Amino acid sequence: MQKVSSWRDLLQSLLSTPAERDRLAAAIGVRSITLARWMQSESIPRPDNLRQLLFALPPQFQDQFRSLLEQEGLPSPLSLEEERTPLQEIPFSFVKEVFATRATTPDSMRFWAISRQVLQHAIRQLDPVPVGMAINVVRCMPPSSDGKIHSLRESTGRGTPPWIAELEHQAMFLGAESLAGFVVASCRPAAIHNLTAKTQYYPASQVEHEISAAAYPLLYANRVAGCLLFSSAQLEYFVSPFRLALIQGYTDLMTLAFAPEEFYSPELIGLSVMPPFTVQQQHFVNFQQRVFKVMADSAHSAHPLLFTEAEQIAWQQLEEILEHLPLSSIEG
Repeated sequence: MQKVSSWRDLLQSLLSTPAERDRLAAAIGVRSITLARWMQSESIPRPDNLRQLLFALPPQFQDQFRSLLEQEGLPSPLSLEEERTPLQEIPFSFVKEVFATRATTPDSMRFWAISRQVLQHAIRQLDPVPVGMAINVVRCMPPSSDGKIHSLRESTGRGTPPWIAELEHQAMFLGAESLAGFVVASCRPAAIHNLTAKTQYYPASQVEHEISAAAYPLLYANRVAGCLLFSSAQLEYFVSPFRLALIQGYTDLMTLAFAPEEFYSPELIGLSVMPPFTVQQQHFVNFQQRVFKVMADSAHSAHPLLFTEAEQIAWQQLEEILEHLPLSSIEG
């Protein structure tokens, strides 16, 4: 790498490809054009952006970046130990922002707008010096023909390394075999402090990188819409009462992303056991073709389906397939 004289030069040398710029922007929670403005001296990052930027850089360049910031007299990012202490409560200014989003966002966009807003803020506060965290919004699938909810589905999520930033494409179905399933069925939070232990008090379907986990139910008027699922690459990450209080707060805010009819009576929760993610992946390959087929089949009906409606039907079709897979195919 050529000699650099400023933090902007260092940033420009590290972000040599559009893919790397997009990765870093997603990790910080800004747009790629914002990174470009910082590098071109058109704007200066806020202190919280500088902290996120520092810890999103490859570790071997973090000390150099910190030193270059100090040379220019910019606010120095906090030490690692200071950064490891999360806020003890969610700022009221952010709570107001979420309520404003709910008040001004069309129904069709409400879930995605609020989910992105809450997840982005939550992961910054819960994993400020990225040690590895994933947060997934797990939603109840609609009731099946018997009136019962048979599975849950991870619909969107955010992650810090070793997870990728956007987790939507790694979403999976969860059932009675999972911590999320237990939490939704019982309507109470639970945490597992060591997923590598041989015995667990709660059911768990451990995924790659996950060492500890916590799940909190999304509740409204004694009904449940799913849960927020938190995974960490660290042992016992969900022991701190301050961290758990933040998790409860973000879970409460996430309920604003849902419509009242998306919350179900606990009596309707009758979860099946869903196969591992490696098995599920085999059936996700042709998902988009399945959606387009559903849309095409409805095109000549009295009520042609919108894409989101066809997508939901395709997910329900996959749920039924996975739920009834022969045990031999799951084990094989």
